[in-house]
Amino acid sequence: MATEDLYQRPGFLLRRAHQISAAIFERACSELALTPAQYGVLRVMQDHPGIDQSSLARALAFDKVTVLRVIKGLQERGLCQRALSADNRRQMAVRLTPQGTELLRQARLPVQKAYETLLSPFDEAQRQQFMGLLSLLNAQLDGEARASFVPMGSGSMGA
Repeated sequence: MATEDLYQRPGFLLRRAHQISAAIFERACSELALTPAQYGVLRVMQDHPGIDQSSLARALAFDKVTVLRVIKGLQERGLCQRALSADNRRQMAVRLTPQGTELLRQARLPVQKAYETLLSPFDEAQRQQFMGLLSLLNAQLDGEARASFVPMGSGSMGA
């Protein structure tokens, strides 16, 4: 396979798009020292206070080791806290601290800016098509992933 062929493979293009997406996000949120993974974890905690770590991992399609590493980093910064779950004493529940809530408030505009920058090459119809195709790919091939993805419904705490 010629190198030029490699550059047109879906896996290469998706990986490169992810690199670009992460760089745009991290640049927009640099003053907050916030990564995409940290933002995702904080957002799920905000919407589902007291969620257990396993459900949190599934809600973001992270493996348990990754989500634990992110949570510990956020905890060291005083943005969240962990405690034994009231529902299951074998699980840890996580919730935002007031500092975590404030960081999310500060992140609103930079996160929106990153979103707009990432989709800026597309007009509105292309944005909808692009997002639809990405959603279709993820839905149809979800079983191929290493980490489970269980989206959180509004008000749901997960299993």
